[in-house]
Amino acid sequence: MKALILVGGFGTRLRPLTLSVPKPLVDFANKPMILHQIEALKAIGVTEVVLAINYQPEVMLSFLKEFEKKLDIKITCSQETEPLGTAGPLALARDKLIDGSGEPFFVLNSDVISEYPLKEMIDFHKGHGGEASIMVTKVDEPSKYGVVVMEETTGKVEKFVEKPKIFVGNKINAGIYLLNPSVLDRIELRPTSIEKEVFPKIAAENKLYAMVLLGFWMDVGQPKDYITGLRLYLDSLRKKSSAELAAGSHIMGNVLVDESAVIEDGCLIGPDVAIGPGCIIESGVRLSRCTIMRGVRIKKHACISSSIIGWHSTVGRWARLENMTILGEDVHLGDEVYSNGGVVLPHKEIKSSILKPEIVM
Repeated sequence: MKALILVGGFGTRLRPLTLSVPKPLVDFANKPMILHQIEALKAIGVTEVVLAINYQPEVMLSFLKEFEKKLDIKITCSQETEPLGTAGPLALARDKLIDGSGEPFFVLNSDVISEYPLKEMIDFHKGHGGEASIMVTKVDEPSKYGVVVMEETTGKVEKFVEKPKIFVGNKINAGIYLLNPSVLDRIELRPTSIEKEVFPKIAAENKLYAMVLLGFWMDVGQPKDYITGLRLYLDSLRKKSSAELAAGSHIMGNVLVDESAVIEDGCLIGPDVAIGPGCIIESGVRLSRCTIMRGVRIKKHACISSSIIGWHSTVGRWARLENMTILGEDVHLGDEVYSNGGVVLPHKEIKSSILKPEIVM
């Protein structure tokens, strides 16, 4: 069985982290975002993953070579020379996706983090006998999204309503699809949208079905949602009583700590924190609702909340970071510096406080 992951473009919403690596390689809960998806696909028997990409394919492939071996799964790239939207990449990768078996294939958006009930989706797809299955998730604020209107009992999709002004339903497209190869015959090789151009036609023929995703879902393509997604992800680990979660008198709530990280005495860590490999957290540090990426040093008595600290950065003694502060790779924040929502580009040294949310070039 095969799968296509829509990797797409430049990841501008997650800058400055994506100035260092392509967005799917940005760490989420201590491993690259895309690895969460590849591991879930491998677990249900997918043997080949095709990455639809138009930006830095060589960086992606050289990085993923290691995981190809580790997971024993084939990973290839299908490179766009121009952005092809959400359906064009399927037409471009047609020869990689069709193997003559007639088996359906998965398509995933690379920003989506969830519990990936892919096995259940295969059973659902076989059960309804249609041409395409999409995963939908319930949200509180459907007006920001494309809403899927469907029959509750069968899951048959009636129509799509893009960013509705009046309430038509609360189920939105979750960016996970299972498609029969015949869907590829409906897609031209040009910039085109699967949600606006392809799915409505399949729905009009009563061949499109939606399965409601149980458990959490988040598009983690921007910082605020990344932090929320981390909370939901760690919460799902807690529900599974995962041994991955840290424990101890210095831990509060759900915390993920890489085994190579060092945490000194007198710290209070959590809730909703991920600490990556090789990090050093000095004594008296307070961390909550934040991600500390590989190789970071947090010096004594610093306090960090609702922030993302990029690879190999340093936070000085008694520094305070909050309100969606994001440090790019290799940023060095001085002692006693305060950051209120500062977004700092890679390789910078910050010696004075950032008092209001701004980008520091």
